[in-house]
Amino acid sequence: MYINKEILMEMLESNECLLADGYDSALIGISDGPNPVAIYDTELCIKSLMDNDKMSEEEAVDYFYFNTVGCFMGEKTPIFIKTL
Repeated sequence: MYINKEILMEMLESNECLLADGYDSALIGISDGPNPVAIYDTELCIKSLMDNDKMSEEEAVDYFYFNTVGCFMGEKTPIFIKTL
């Protein structure tokens, strides 16, 4: 699947979507509906932590779920999905 990041970023900005810091490579889309939010791939987020922050897989998973998924920033909070 090809994602045009430039168009995606324009859509996110025009909808005032909040972004998760440090997970640019895991950004995969924007939700439909009355309250669009940024969508991230969970596995790519964890891989990003392992690659960029030199965490083990266990550390990255723990960090991601506690500090990222567990962080609520209001109605524009990004969502994280597992792709199959």
